[in-house]
Amino acid sequence: MESNLLLSQPTTGSHLRALFAIARKDWKQYWRYPLNAVSTIFQPVIWLAPVYFMGKAFSVNGQALGFAQYSGTSDFMSFIILGAVLGNFINAVFWGMGYALKNDMDAGVMESNWLTPIPRLLILVGHSLTNLVVTAVTSLGMLIVCGLVFGFHPTGDVWGAVLAILPMLIGLYGFGFAFAALVLIVREANTMVDMSAFLVQIFSGTDFPVTVLPKWLLPIALILPLTYGIDAARGLLLNTNTLLAIGTEIALLIVFMFVMLWFGAWIFARLERRVRIMGTLGQH
Repeated sequence: MESNLLLSQPTTGSHLRALFAIARKDWKQYWRYPLNAVSTIFQPVIWLAPVYFMGKAFSVNGQALGFAQYSGTSDFMSFIILGAVLGNFINAVFWGMGYALKNDMDAGVMESNWLTPIPRLLILVGHSLTNLVVTAVTSLGMLIVCGLVFGFHPTGDVWGAVLAILPMLIGLYGFGFAFAALVLIVREANTMVDMSAFLVQIFSGTDFPVTVLPKWLLPIALILPLTYGIDAARGLLLNTNTLLAIGTEIALLIVFMFVMLWFGAWIFARLERRVRIMGTLGQH
């Protein structure tokens, strides 16, 4: 009896199989409509075109001098393109976790998924895994296209920037866990994802140097750890002026990674337990 009970207990191997099963299912669903990927690569060209021409209109002899005073570089397009790519990853976590739960609610499989003998957070990670891989692939395509159309000229340490971005992306999962918990409570994802992702991107400086924000809004940007991740990546790749020393920013990102993972998991556990007590898990 005891040996049978031990055999029935979930193991690390079974958790990994479940994780990749969820990711594989989402991957197959995504590529049922391959034009999604084409759209993700080429749509940013439409969004960035007005920025490119506006920047050219306000440049002096091809140099964005006013922009350079704030950022430390006159290459405003490389600055914005890099921010757009990092913003894609922010969206990937928010949509991959929050909206995936809403899809499960609408499909009527939420409760049955919750009955599987795997951690709830593993389900969320599995849902976001495909989004992150797809985002990495499409962002690479976007960089190539935007580089050909607008010019993208990173002159710094590429691998150093990647290492700086990694703790930021891992810490983003903490945001994702807390956000998914809110979706369970309010049972609505579209508006929440749009507003949350938009506000996070605005205040973390994906589209502009945060130093141009009004003084009463700047503290919001400075308490967001994502601000320092994007700032460090730009400093390493484009040699821009950074808010703090790059080493300090990376140290903050590592602390943020552990704190946000713990806080997001704690929030999710509390709110998910409340939803189960209320009996509203499968409602939508």
